[in-house]
Amino acid sequence: MRLLGIRHHGPGSARAVRGALEEARPRIVLIEGPADADALVPLVADAGMRAPVALLAHVVDEPGRSAFWPFAEFSPEWAAMKWALAHGAPVRFVDLPAAHTLALPPATGPAAVRVDPLRALAEAAGYDDPERWWEDVIEHRGTGDPFTAVEEAMEAVRETYDDQEDERDAVREAYMRLQVRAAVKEFGADGVAVVCGAWHVPALRRRTTVAADRALLKGLPKAKAELTWVPWTYRRLARAGGYGAGIESPGWYGHLFSAPDRPVERWMTKVARLLRDEDRVVSPAHVIEAVRLAETLAAVRGRPLAGLGEATDAARAVLCEGSDVPLALVWDRLVVGDVMGEVPEGVPAVPLQRDLEREQRRLRLRPEAAGRDIDLDLRGDTDAARSRLLHRLRLLGVDWGTPAEARGSTGTFREAWRLRWEPELAVRIAEAGGWGTTVQAAATAKARADADAATALAEVTALAEHCLLAGLSDALPEVMRALADRAALDTDVGHLAQALPALVRALRYGDVRGTDTRALAEVAAGLALRICVGLPAACTGLDTDAAQEIRSHVDAVHGAVALLAEGGRTDLGGRWRTVLRTLAGRDSVAAVIRGRAARLLLDGGEAGPEEAARWMGLALSPGTVPREAADWVEGFVGGGSGGGLLLVHDERLLGIVDTWLTGVSEEEFVDVLPLLRRTFAAFGPGVRRTLGEVVRRGNAAGTGPGTDGFAAELDEERADAVVPVVRLLLGVGERGDL
Repeated sequence: MRLLGIRHHGPGSARAVRGALEEARPRIVLIEGPADADALVPLVADAGMRAPVALLAHVVDEPGRSAFWPFAEFSPEWAAMKWALAHGAPVRFVDLPAAHTLALPPATGPAAVRVDPLRALAEAAGYDDPERWWEDVIEHRGTGDPFTAVEEAMEAVRETYDDQEDERDAVREAYMRLQVRAAVKEFGADGVAVVCGAWHVPALRRRTTVAADRALLKGLPKAKAELTWVPWTYRRLARAGGYGAGIESPGWYGHLFSAPDRPVERWMTKVARLLRDEDRVVSPAHVIEAVRLAETLAAVRGRPLAGLGEATDAARAVLCEGSDVPLALVWDRLVVGDVMGEVPEGVPAVPLQRDLEREQRRLRLRPEAAGRDIDLDLRGDTDAARSRLLHRLRLLGVDWGTPAEARGSTGTFREAWRLRWEPELAVRIAEAGGWGTTVQAAATAKARADADAATALAEVTALAEHCLLAGLSDALPEVMRALADRAALDTDVGHLAQALPALVRALRYGDVRGTDTRALAEVAAGLALRICVGLPAACTGLDTDAAQEIRSHVDAVHGAVALLAEGGRTDLGGRWRTVLRTLAGRDSVAAVIRGRAARLLLDGGEAGPEEAARWMGLALSPGTVPREAADWVEGFVGGGSGGGLLLVHDERLLGIVDTWLTGVSEEEFVDVLPLLRRTFAAFGPGVRRTLGEVVRRGNAAGTGPGTDGFAAELDEERADAVVPVVRLLLGVGERGDL
């Protein structure tokens, strides 16, 4: 019996396994993997199967409980399966079945963190990097049989760290020993080859009794599980992708496995091609020098061949001209990579998955591991169908696409999406399969259920918007009934204000999609009227956080009412302007809301500059508490709403602010400074610089010598007072030239 201890996803191990199997010619190949996946092994030989792929197992009644077993083309287990299928040898997985794995509770405590055997061996050999140690002893050794040495090394590690034995590993290894015994009994010891993680080899070699192994397996919980193949990606093979047995550089390992010879030269050529595609100047001479430098670095560092470290250092120095910016692109695109596998159509899948695949082919939306941006014009049938599909998937929790900001257009007929297919989406699809057999049916059922379960008005309005975006006309009547019921019962003005903008957006989306939204328009108009009635009373007696929240609602409702007015509800526009005047002039209203209402009236032409100056003068009068005055200023010019430009172009308002600010006492200034800093920090750098220039030049703009807050000339005495502080900030001495 050959025990081939390997590193998962190691190209050197994969080559060694292939060579060992070719030499031994076993009658059966046993592989570490879920034993209930044996029926899926023949699909590995299908022409439509392309690694990286993963075995996906999930509990039938609870698809969210799932597990993956990934394989790349350079995974030793994948190489073993390919060899066995090509030579007519049966293949069996011998690890604990997924039905048991998914039923076991998560491992906790110290035993759940097993020692990293590669790190332990690397440190024993004097290496500070386990990846570099593995490259030197396995990846760069070329031909030969490393399995005996690896087994002896793992035996030593397990003896040294026997106090860190994992109980779950013990159960798995007991099951594997039973499967190996059964295969040996059936095919003979010389006819069996076992491919498993090197860590498990000493345990499989250990002599134990059948009774002892069965005792460890007695009483294991079991769940009803389904298994299939799903596409995987290089990014999910990387450790950063969250897979525990992952590797740092799947793209590099894939290159090592596929390169027939001269791997460093071929690698540098790939790097050069990538950089040239990004419009960087890279010549053949650069490639030659980079290869020479990598080989020289390997010699200086005492390595048998140049590895990823040497190739990266050489690429940085020569091809990237010492910059880490293009090197980051090389690492992302090549060292990690965007490779995504494929599975054939015959792979078991839930009906929802099959319908999604048909839609993807029909709409020419191919799943890709590399993120890409698409712009959709909803006036076209194909793009409109793509939009509906992506919105339906989001409603089902399958976030293949994420909405982005459309470039070059703000019209409702344009949409932009960021697409990235992640392997975990297969689990989300399996979960969503319980809602229906097609994407449309599942999304419709999910929307109806969400409408029944929603407790907050904003939840239902967001759902109504989503139904319009997704084209779920069958679900919309039920959602609208739920919306009308929640709107009639909810008396909280904050909830109403939070719900209204989504409804108005839905009305606009309905227009471009040709959906009948008359019922939605009536609900939106009713909400707007109730907000107009209840908002003034809701804006009194508020603390700071509540006032900021209502201020944001006022902004959102202002935009929503404007859109409703454009749609013919001009009576709402008049009612809303009356509400704003009430808010702006009522002292009991929170200052930040009063300031915001005054600004909205000024921007809309409902209040002139004189009236705005009067409001500001009253709010910043000497009798006003400084903190309240600062809140009013934030409401009037804060929030990145063009307030900075308003002060730039209306020096009278700037003068009022300046007069108030210079009159604040030192103790009170400390209290209002954070508020003012938050307000003015929202202005762009150019606006802040222009404001400083306006203040510096005083009345240079020609506003007259009587402008409050500005002197006719620069006050040098006041300016000199800040020089020591500026010198300290700039780090210059007393004689330094500012």
